[in-house]
Amino acid sequence: MAEIGIHARGLPGLPEDHAKIPVWNAENWFYEDFEIGDKIRSIRRTIAEGESMQFNSLVMDHHPYVSDERFAVEEGVFGRRLVAGAFVFSLGLGLAATNCLNSFSYGYDRLRFIKPVFIGDTIYTIRENLAKEVHGEKMGKLRVSYSVYKGEGELVLYAEHLLTALYRDPTLFAEAASVRMAEKAARKG
Repeated sequence: MAEIGIHARGLPGLPEDHAKIPVWNAENWFYEDFEIGDKIRSIRRTIAEGESMQFNSLVMDHHPYVSDERFAVEEGVFGRRLVAGAFVFSLGLGLAATNCLNSFSYGYDRLRFIKPVFIGDTIYTIRENLAKEVHGEKMGKLRVSYSVYKGEGELVLYAEHLLTALYRDPTLFAEAASVRMAEKAARKG
């Protein structure tokens, strides 16, 4: 993975001496910096009842499996309350997401809730760079996986994130980008 935190990046209104200091947790990676096969692992995080219920309230997910203790224990398939899958997805991606200043979310594919996650479970995420391709004149497209685990390494969620990233040197990709854009135009007819 490209080195984290070594790139200074100014912002409007910052004094010059402050702008020279690298920004914490805001990577300055370009398309060229993403290496296929690179992986990072997040810290672990235990999911508390209060935050689970707050998420349910924010998104209006009041399914009995996630918000009704008595139902979940007495009638539910798992014998206890689940953490909403959307919350596991959000937490799992957040644990390993980078704040890359040159990349932009394009969408998600292959989202799967593989195993249940319960209040009190501890999760962590492994992110892997899967693929990259020339996408346009200014940006390439990347495919990154997020595998979320609980406990001692039990896979609970898998998703692939599509994102675009600016080229550091667009001239290196100009010919391939031209071909790619012509292919797109031909498909549109």
